[in-house]
Amino acid sequence: MHYEEDCVGRLALADDVLYGVHSARAAANFPFKERVHPLLVHELLLIKKAAATCNLEGGTLTQAKAKAIIAACNELLLGKHADAFIVPAIQGGAGTSTNMNVNEVVAHLAKQMSGSAIHPNDDVNQGQSTNDDYPSAGKMATVRLLPALLNAVQSLSQTLSSKADQFADVIKVGRTQLQDAVPTTYGRSFHAYASMFQRDVRRLRVAGDSLLDVNLGGTAIGTGINASSYYQSHIVGQVNKLSGLQLRQAPDLSDATQNADVFAEFSGAMKTLAVNLNKLCNDLRLLSSGPQAGLGELHLPARQAGSSIMPNKINPVIPEAVSQIAFAVIGNDVTVTMAAEAGQMELNAFEPLIFKKLFAGEEQLTAAIRMLVDNCLRQLDVDEQRCKHEVEHSAVAATVLTPYLGYTATTKLIKEALSSGQSVRKLILEHGLLDADTVALLFSNESLLGGKSAMATASSSSERH
Repeated sequence: MHYEEDCVGRLALADDVLYGVHSARAAANFPFKERVHPLLVHELLLIKKAAATCNLEGGTLTQAKAKAIIAACNELLLGKHADAFIVPAIQGGAGTSTNMNVNEVVAHLAKQMSGSAIHPNDDVNQGQSTNDDYPSAGKMATVRLLPALLNAVQSLSQTLSSKADQFADVIKVGRTQLQDAVPTTYGRSFHAYASMFQRDVRRLRVAGDSLLDVNLGGTAIGTGINASSYYQSHIVGQVNKLSGLQLRQAPDLSDATQNADVFAEFSGAMKTLAVNLNKLCNDLRLLSSGPQAGLGELHLPARQAGSSIMPNKINPVIPEAVSQIAFAVIGNDVTVTMAAEAGQMELNAFEPLIFKKLFAGEEQLTAAIRMLVDNCLRQLDVDEQRCKHEVEHSAVAATVLTPYLGYTATTKLIKEALSSGQSVRKLILEHGLLDADTVALLFSNESLLGGKSAMATASSSSERH
């Protein structure tokens, strides 16, 4: 047992722990089970390692201390002593507890490895503040998680494009407000979904690029107090060498320290992706509903039994699970929005919650999209015969007659067809409104899908008769 002291007082700590008084107080003060994301700790360690190099080169840290700090960071970056990072993800203090947890562990381990006295603040945290280290590490972690999410969305869009090609000629009844509308094809439907997710890719990339602007070198509030000029001009480049990222020092360090709009922007891009995912999943569930009393146009792969009481019931469990992730991400965006706008004056104190929600959103969306592609979309099939039957018996397909009979006359025909149970085509011929050849051309797939050549031929045929 030994004692460490901070501005609050003395605290007893076990001799075998690597963390110190600041970490222990945080663990006691914030009784939440979920700890700081390991990737955030990893990025902070990279910053500490880069800072030691910069301070050595700038002449403000001895070679012995720099060497010890770098060696400790290297060991920790390998994942060793992970149990020493004890601070909960949700904490007061704008991330100070997490930063000090890393500072203390690095300092204690460096002392064990070198025998030299290493101070967590004076040496490990030299030239830094929580207020530039913590948000920069959070941005780095968010950027690290982004490629997996982008790859998942790209795979989703490509899979939908493949389905568009596969079902390019499968005609179906279009629906607006859940009511029958003019015909379209499943090729067009799936292509529209693919286009939607390509926009998500672009939004995420743009928002992700904004996260590359970091406030390293700004220390407490962006003024750079207590950081050497050498450190300020070299720290971002050194972090890039170690991380492989392409960070940029923000042009306005005070702005980058106090304002959190870039996090709201990135969260908004994920929210939009979640909205689009839920739109797709809603459509999948509706179009596959049945199999007898629903629409039944799509066949989703059977993944598991759907009921504990109804034999052979199969539920659309994959779209249902994706929708729940979408709901969570949309909720996360509300949280990030509130946390971003709650920042006051020169600092936002709520970045711990912002990062928790951003990391969760990226990881959950990535997993959900992969699940949707692998466990649902790739095996999805279309009931072509059912779609064809619905189009042939859809009264709304008679919309194609409007240019020839007028809106009012066509409306009467559709009403008569619905009330009598007869097809519009039959009624047209019975009433002698158009000849058989013209009717055949108008109700061809090409005409129903807006084909100009079929419409022109039908118009010519109608004029001749």
